[in-house]
Amino acid sequence: MSDNDGDLRVDSTRCQQVVELVTDYLEGALEEVTRTELEAHLRLCGGCDLYLAQMRRTIELLGHVPLDTLSQQVQRELVAAFGTIRAAPREGDVGPEGEGGLARPIPEV
Repeated sequence: MSDNDGDLRVDSTRCQQVVELVTDYLEGALEEVTRTELEAHLRLCGGCDLYLAQMRRTIELLGHVPLDTLSQQVQRELVAAFGTIRAAPREGDVGPEGEGGLARPIPEV
């Protein structure tokens, strides 16, 4: 997504970081220093700025699927597919032994 391959502030590594952080950014879950760096990158990189706009639009259009619109089979398949995914630790998370990385709760179907 780099507009200028010679500019170290706008390179493919930083663009990949934007892709990895965009959900936390949109949820307001980034630490201030990370958010500030990401926003500086977005001002320099038209490709990443466009990616962020596309993600916002996607969330606006499809960000919520009411549970009652999914069949019981689809609900079971989603729980099976995502039931073992662990959330990345966030500041303040405490696991069973005082460490981060709590599993996100998956509702029973």
